[in-house]
Amino acid sequence: MQVPIEEGADKTLEQHEEARREFIAELWRRFEALQEWAVSHWPDQQHPLSSADFVESRKEILSLRSPAGSLNQPAQQNEAEPEQGGAQYVDVTPAPWP
Repeated sequence: MQVPIEEGADKTLEQHEEARREFIAELWRRFEALQEWAVSHWPDQQHPLSSADFVESRKEILSLRSPAGSLNQPAQQNEAEPEQGGAQYVDVTPAPWP
């Protein structure tokens, strides 16, 4: 579905959020249908596909629900750029379990 730019400019924040939710719901529905088709039509019966083969794809689609984008990326809202006195390096490596 393509929306002319002129129409998109008049939308409120709530309308944009609703459109985003509708898009994600439709994407999820289509992905589920594609997954079912792929599993049932996979030609290598000795090594069949299962829903477990699509875990990473599901994670990526579900990460679209987050307004900040991917869940793997930290939110960087209102952070100063390095030339404005912000951090030169941001460590995103998770701490190990105790």
